[in-house]
Amino acid sequence: MPRILIGARKNQAEASSAAGRHVAERLRAEAEDQAQAARSRVEILEPIRITLPSTGLAPDRIVLRLTDVSVGHDPATPLLEHVELLVEGPERIAITGPNGSGKTSLLATMAGTLLPLAGRIDRPVRHAVLDQTAALLDPALSIADNLARLHPELDENGRRALLAHFRFRGDAALQRVGSLSGGQMLRAGLACVLGSAPPPLLILDEPTNHLDLEAIEAVEAGLRSYDGALLVVSHDERFLDAIGITRRIALG
Repeated sequence: MPRILIGARKNQAEASSAAGRHVAERLRAEAEDQAQAARSRVEILEPIRITLPSTGLAPDRIVLRLTDVSVGHDPATPLLEHVELLVEGPERIAITGPNGSGKTSLLATMAGTLLPLAGRIDRPVRHAVLDQTAALLDPALSIADNLARLHPELDENGRRALLAHFRFRGDAALQRVGSLSGGQMLRAGLACVLGSAPPPLLILDEPTNHLDLEAIEAVEAGLRSYDGALLVVSHDERFLDAIGITRRIALG
């Protein structure tokens, strides 16, 4: 075979091989994209399961007591008067009522962020508060850095594992809190509140306001795994049923 023909066939073979590699790489990339899309769909369809450490709360342990408490901002016009409440063990209590009935003020008084106008409040166990804005988080820090700030006992692997339960995997855990959506922020707040040593008493103020279904599902999964006492203000009856409310206090 003439040398010039051999060279031409060699060049043609090399060009065909390169074209084949390009096709294979394109097909592989398309397959990876399709697999990622499938994984995303599966993740949405799979129920969220979260495992948390126990609070160790005994059934007869008093976690909160209100004795003849008056609630409000002005002593001349209290929102609520002579409130008596005893919370023992892992009770799950919903505080319900129309707007303006004093739900949020009562919750703030229970949490200690609003002083009672009269009466006495005893909180003999650790407690944490989570509202719809997740105010405990520093918006300038990432989710992982907030978790490290609030739970220094966790190493990096522990932080990654905990955040993965709440669907902050990989680089998602490095998002700055100030850039998160409302649902993402509440999930991050719940992860940081529960941490590696959940408090025996958790107080929630309208936790599902403005959340999408996936975010609500994540919050419900976290609360179902939590074995401490819950005090919740919420208008969302489906959410209250999902987290296993055992007692209701209706105001107004």
